[in-house]
Amino acid sequence: MRCAIIHRSAGHWPKELAAGSVTLDFDARHRRRVRLTTDQGEDFLLNLPKAVAMTDGDGLRLHDGRWLKIQAAPELLVEIRHKDPNQRMRLAWHLGNRHLATEIQEHVLRIRPDHVIEDMLRRLGADLVNLRAPFQPEGGAYVGHGNHHSHDEHGHDHE
Repeated sequence: MRCAIIHRSAGHWPKELAAGSVTLDFDARHRRRVRLTTDQGEDFLLNLPKAVAMTDGDGLRLHDGRWLKIQAAPELLVEIRHKDPNQRMRLAWHLGNRHLATEIQEHVLRIRPDHVIEDMLRRLGADLVNLRAPFQPEGGAYVGHGNHHSHDEHGHDHE
């Protein structure tokens, strides 16, 4: 079975060399070792040194030198809107206080459906819209910053 051994963030791999793609939801994009199937039907083993939170447009290099493009699968989400930016900030605080995975965009917040949280948000004045879209929540305070990269078995960078 082919193995994906190196991850590169979007813009840091030769996307023109992509030999295929793999479309994954948010949970499946945060893995270290798992069997996956490309969008073209080829099985492969994701076998990274550590778990990586992959995003749309990232690349995986297979051990044979080919590259796969990561595509974020659309998921059922709830978009949280409020016309007052200060109130939107308060809504974000309430979500963070509950340790809820939240995607923060310029004018909206996005979460996965949760009827209890949705009721709370409505009581706080939020307008909610259900949609299907890729989900990329904030990584949190303990997630590393900067570009993700991997090392080979000898510790050499593959940039």
